[in-house]
Amino acid sequence: MNDQLTKSDIKKIQEEIDYRKLVVRKEAIEAVKEARAQGDLSENFEYYAAKKDKNKNESRIRYLERMIKTAHIITDESKEDEVGLNNKVTVYFEDDDETETYKIVTTVRGNSLDGRISNESPLGKAIMGHKIGERVKVKTNGDAGYYVVIKEIEKTGEEDSDKLRSF
Repeated sequence: MNDQLTKSDIKKIQEEIDYRKLVVRKEAIEAVKEARAQGDLSENFEYYAAKKDKNKNESRIRYLERMIKTAHIITDESKEDEVGLNNKVTVYFEDDDETETYKIVTTVRGNSLDGRISNESPLGKAIMGHKIGERVKVKTNGDAGYYVVIKEIEKTGEEDSDKLRSF
Protein backbone atom coordinates (compact mmCIF):
# COMPACT_ATOMS: atom_id res chain seq x y z
CA MET A 1 0.00 0.00 0.00
CA ASN A 2 2.34 2.73 1.30
CA ASP A 3 0.21 5.72 0.29
CA GLN A 4 1.57 9.20 0.82
CA LEU A 5 -0.78 10.87 3.27
CA THR A 6 -0.84 14.15 5.15
CA LYS A 7 -1.68 14.41 8.84
CA SER A 8 -5.11 15.69 7.81
CA ASP A 9 -5.65 12.59 5.63
CA ILE A 10 -4.78 10.37 8.59
CA LYS A 11 -7.23 12.31 10.79
CA LYS A 12 -10.06 11.93 8.25
CA ILE A 13 -9.37 8.21 7.82
CA GLN A 14 -9.40 7.75 11.60
CA GLU A 15 -12.73 9.60 11.79
CA GLU A 16 -14.20 7.21 9.21
CA ILE A 17 -12.85 4.20 11.13
CA ASP A 18 -14.38 5.49 14.36
CA TYR A 19 -17.72 6.13 12.67
CA ARG A 20 -17.76 2.67 11.12
CA LYS A 21 -16.88 1.01 14.44
CA LEU A 22 -19.29 2.98 16.61
CA VAL A 23 -22.27 3.53 14.29
CA VAL A 24 -22.22 1.36 11.19
CA ARG A 25 -21.03 -1.78 13.02
CA LYS A 26 -23.88 -1.56 15.57
CA GLU A 27 -26.45 -1.05 12.81
CA ALA A 28 -25.07 -3.97 10.80
CA ILE A 29 -25.09 -6.33 13.80
CA GLU A 30 -28.68 -5.33 14.59
CA ALA A 31 -29.73 -5.93 10.97
CA VAL A 32 -28.21 -9.43 11.08
CA LYS A 33 -30.03 -10.19 14.36
CA GLU A 34 -33.36 -9.03 12.94
CA ALA A 35 -32.92 -11.03 9.75
CA ARG A 36 -31.88 -14.14 11.68
CA ALA A 37 -35.03 -13.87 13.83
CA GLN A 38 -37.20 -14.22 10.70
CA GLY A 39 -36.68 -17.96 10.67
CA ASP A 40 -35.28 -20.38 8.06
CA LEU A 41 -31.81 -19.08 7.11
CA SER A 42 -31.50 -21.25 3.99
CA GLU A 43 -34.02 -19.07 2.11
CA ASN A 44 -33.63 -15.83 4.00
CA PHE A 45 -32.32 -13.21 1.55
CA GLU A 46 -32.42 -10.46 4.17
CA TYR A 47 -30.06 -12.47 6.38
CA TYR A 48 -27.50 -12.92 3.59
CA ALA A 49 -27.76 -9.26 2.57
CA ALA A 50 -27.29 -8.13 6.19
CA LYS A 51 -24.28 -10.43 6.60
CA LYS A 52 -22.80 -9.10 3.36
CA ASP A 53 -23.21 -5.49 4.52
CA LYS A 54 -21.66 -6.33 7.89
CA ASN A 55 -18.68 -8.03 6.25
CA LYS A 56 -18.23 -5.15 3.81
CA ASN A 57 -18.05 -2.69 6.72
CA GLU A 58 -15.51 -4.85 8.57
CA SER A 59 -13.43 -5.15 5.42
CA ARG A 60 -13.44 -1.36 4.97
CA ILE A 61 -12.31 -0.90 8.59
CA ARG A 62 -9.41 -3.32 8.08
CA TYR A 63 -8.47 -1.60 4.80
CA LEU A 64 -8.40 1.87 6.40
CA GLU A 65 -6.45 0.65 9.43
CA ARG A 66 -3.88 -0.97 7.12
CA MET A 67 -3.70 2.25 5.09
CA ILE A 68 -2.82 4.26 8.21
CA LYS A 69 -0.35 1.64 9.40
CA THR A 70 1.61 1.60 6.11
CA ALA A 71 1.32 5.28 5.17
CA HIS A 72 4.23 7.58 4.49
CA ILE A 73 3.43 10.88 6.19
CA ILE A 74 4.16 13.88 3.97
CA THR A 75 3.82 17.59 4.52
CA ASP A 76 1.53 19.82 2.51
CA GLU A 77 3.77 22.85 2.94
CA SER A 78 5.29 24.47 -0.13
CA LYS A 79 6.96 27.76 -1.00
CA GLU A 80 4.58 30.62 -1.73
CA ASP A 81 5.42 30.68 -5.44
CA GLU A 82 5.61 26.90 -6.05
CA VAL A 83 3.01 24.23 -6.76
CA GLY A 84 2.37 22.11 -3.68
CA LEU A 85 -0.26 19.89 -2.10
CA ASN A 86 -3.74 21.40 -1.73
CA ASN A 87 -2.98 24.13 -4.29
CA LYS A 88 -5.29 24.94 -7.19
CA VAL A 89 -3.20 25.10 -10.32
CA THR A 90 -4.22 26.40 -13.73
CA VAL A 91 -2.22 24.76 -16.51
CA TYR A 92 -2.14 25.36 -20.24
CA PHE A 93 -1.93 22.21 -22.39
CA GLU A 94 0.12 23.17 -25.45
CA ASP A 95 -0.95 20.25 -27.66
CA ASP A 96 -4.67 20.85 -27.06
CA ASP A 97 -4.52 24.66 -26.77
CA GLU A 98 -6.67 24.37 -23.62
CA THR A 99 -6.44 25.59 -20.06
CA GLU A 100 -7.58 23.49 -17.09
CA THR A 101 -7.59 24.04 -13.34
CA TYR A 102 -6.84 21.22 -10.92
CA LYS A 103 -6.33 20.86 -7.22
CA ILE A 104 -3.27 18.81 -6.24
CA VAL A 105 -4.20 16.32 -3.51
CA THR A 106 -2.99 13.00 -2.08
CA THR A 107 -4.08 9.73 -3.67
CA VAL A 108 -6.93 9.13 -1.22
CA ARG A 109 -8.57 12.42 -2.22
CA GLY A 110 -7.91 12.20 -5.94
CA ASN A 111 -10.92 12.43 -8.25
CA SER A 112 -10.15 13.74 -11.73
CA LEU A 113 -13.85 14.09 -12.55
CA ASP A 114 -14.07 16.58 -9.69
CA GLY A 115 -10.91 18.49 -10.66
CA ARG A 116 -8.68 16.89 -8.00
CA ILE A 117 -5.56 15.10 -9.21
CA SER A 118 -3.11 13.08 -7.16
CA ASN A 119 0.39 14.28 -6.46
CA GLU A 120 1.45 10.82 -7.68
CA SER A 121 -0.32 11.09 -11.07
CA PRO A 122 1.87 11.94 -14.07
CA LEU A 123 0.59 15.54 -14.25
CA GLY A 124 0.65 16.05 -10.48
CA LYS A 125 4.13 14.62 -10.14
CA ALA A 126 5.44 16.74 -13.04
CA ILE A 127 4.18 20.13 -11.83
CA MET A 128 4.94 19.76 -8.10
CA GLY A 129 7.56 22.31 -7.04
CA HIS A 130 7.35 24.37 -10.25
CA LYS A 131 6.48 28.06 -10.54
CA ILE A 132 4.14 30.22 -12.62
CA GLY A 133 5.31 30.56 -16.21
CA GLU A 134 7.38 27.39 -16.21
CA ARG A 135 7.01 24.93 -19.08
CA VAL A 136 6.96 21.38 -17.76
CA LYS A 137 7.12 18.04 -19.58
CA VAL A 138 4.60 15.49 -18.30
CA LYS A 139 5.99 12.01 -18.96
CA THR A 140 3.39 9.39 -19.79
CA ASN A 141 5.43 6.44 -21.07
CA GLY A 142 9.21 6.45 -20.94
CA ASP A 143 10.21 9.56 -22.89
CA ALA A 144 6.74 10.07 -24.39
CA GLY A 145 4.69 12.89 -22.96
CA TYR A 146 3.34 16.38 -23.44
CA TYR A 147 4.10 19.91 -22.29
CA VAL A 148 2.11 22.15 -20.00
CA VAL A 149 2.70 25.72 -18.85
CA ILE A 150 1.76 26.71 -15.30
CA LYS A 151 -0.47 29.78 -15.57
CA GLU A 152 -1.70 30.32 -12.01
CA ILE A 153 -1.21 28.90 -8.50
CA GLU A 154 -3.83 29.46 -5.81
CA LYS A 155 -2.80 28.50 -2.30
CA THR A 156 -5.70 26.74 -0.59
CA GLY A 157 -5.97 24.79 2.62
CA GLU A 158 -7.02 21.25 3.35
CA GLU A 159 -10.30 22.45 4.81
CA ASP A 160 -11.85 22.73 1.37
CA SER A 161 -10.71 19.24 0.44
CA ASP A 162 -13.82 17.24 1.01
CA LYS A 163 -14.18 13.57 1.70
CA LEU A 164 -11.84 10.71 1.01
CA ARG A 165 -12.21 8.56 -2.05
CA SER A 166 -14.15 5.41 -1.17
CA PHE A 167 -12.78 2.06 -2.31
